[in-house]
Amino acid sequence: MSFGDPNNPYGPPQGQQPGYAYPQQQPQQPGYGYPQAPPVQQQYGGGVPMAAMPGSVSAARVMLWVIVGLQVIGVAGCAFYAAAVNHAKHDSTLQDDSAFQRMADYGTGILVAMAVFALAWGVFAAVLAVKFNTGGNGVRVTTLVFGIITAVLGLYPFVIVGLVHTVLAILIACFVGGANGKAWFNRPRY
Repeated sequence: MSFGDPNNPYGPPQGQQPGYAYPQQQPQQPGYGYPQAPPVQQQYGGGVPMAAMPGSVSAARVMLWVIVGLQVIGVAGCAFYAAAVNHAKHDSTLQDDSAFQRMADYGTGILVAMAVFALAWGVFAAVLAVKFNTGGNGVRVTTLVFGIITAVLGLYPFVIVGLVHTVLAILIACFVGGANGKAWFNRPRY
């Protein structure tokens, strides 16, 4: 087979001279001087650098923002309840109502303290959610502790309204404590 055969499928296209159709590649000569460095390997993510937050970690951050929203609703509810009880204590028609007296026994101070605690817990959740992009392993551990304490508080004192908090807190602890959470919070920062 030669390039002169017009029916040769391995020859140059018709109308071109050999050597002009494609650039010729020179064989590589062994280099002189210093040896080449080995390729750089990434430490996390199986050799793939983590450019975007993993889905499970992002979901944990969204769940923290949901907890912040629920805390704001709880603060408003406690404050409204405290104001209503304080106002109703002076109403003479409710002095004989035993159900109201049980409700008034809590006192406005305890209700205000619960509102302040709910506000502080919501601010803490917001700070953790904001720190997910830049935080290191300390944010991860703090979020794990936050999730565990929130799950316990959702079970005991606030059983009915705390059920949503408990589920969200368990999911947050699982997502942040998993392999993706560990890789995200321990990633190298440049």
